[in-house]
Amino acid sequence: MSKKNFIKIAKKSANIQISELKKINKVFNKSFSKAVETLASCKGKVICAGVGKSGLIARKVSATLSSIGVSSFFCDPGTARHGDMGQIQKKDVLLIFSYSGNSEELNDMLNFANRFGIRIIGVASSKNSVLIKASDIKLLLPKVKEADITSIVPTSSTTITLVLGDALCAAIQYKKNFSKEIFKRYHKGGSLGRTLLLVKDVMVTGKKIPIVDRNKTIEQAAKIISAKKLGLVLVTKKGKVLSICTDGDARRGLGKYSKKDKVERIANKNPFKVDEDITAHKALSIMNQKKITSLVVYSGNGKIKGICHIHNLLSHGIK
Repeated sequence: MSKKNFIKIAKKSANIQISELKKINKVFNKSFSKAVETLASCKGKVICAGVGKSGLIARKVSATLSSIGVSSFFCDPGTARHGDMGQIQKKDVLLIFSYSGNSEELNDMLNFANRFGIRIIGVASSKNSVLIKASDIKLLLPKVKEADITSIVPTSSTTITLVLGDALCAAIQYKKNFSKEIFKRYHKGGSLGRTLLLVKDVMVTGKKIPIVDRNKTIEQAAKIISAKKLGLVLVTKKGKVLSICTDGDARRGLGKYSKKDKVERIANKNPFKVDEDITAHKALSIMNQKKITSLVVYSGNGKIKGICHIHNLLSHGIK
């Protein structure tokens, strides 16, 4: 078989799935809305379950739920029948995936949930299946054509199931007023966590901010710069930043003026300022453009919130 044939088969498979996925809109009905409300308001944990390929989808949906702040874990129905049912509590919600809806391994889990009044959201393609009949909320998937060369191997069916799971998560995000700020709480590490870092997450605050009143001397400013170790001091009037005096400014000033002269004589007016809610990557970009190493972080009323220093950005992996 030539490489051209491989590409032809791959394109055909992809096109079948793209076409079949359009059927997903049939699932977005009152039952879907009820499922979103139930999952978003769950007082316990959302326990995702499934067998085989559906189990892999369930694991992924559970991971996504956890990442958006919904407490969730995956439970294998096959092992649950050997003692893991104890993980399932009254306040939990079972979100069970099975394209056929008739996997034998599901029976014990469904019977257990029904017996103890644990809510079940069932996702399957057959309205007469064991799963759909046992579920409190029934999400009926459309029948789809599989995209492999035999039209047997789970392909379109797993894809459409995953799309439904992701759609549930997206709707839950909307229901819970989910934001990037909240998302960041659950993604502290890795490149994604760094991408979500804001200036307020890395800036120097409180007593660590080098500040000097405009009426203080150059000598006093130099001592503060040395003590705070940021290579600068903010020159202020009644708590508002007027100018900035760097280590270089202080050294040059001591060579040109008396050490008793006021620091405002050598300070640079109108320092670059940023809002605390811009991303750390944006702050680094500004520093590179302006060829500076620090930015003053301010609030809406002009009060000092902190200093964003390039060393803080680099130490957090911002590059």
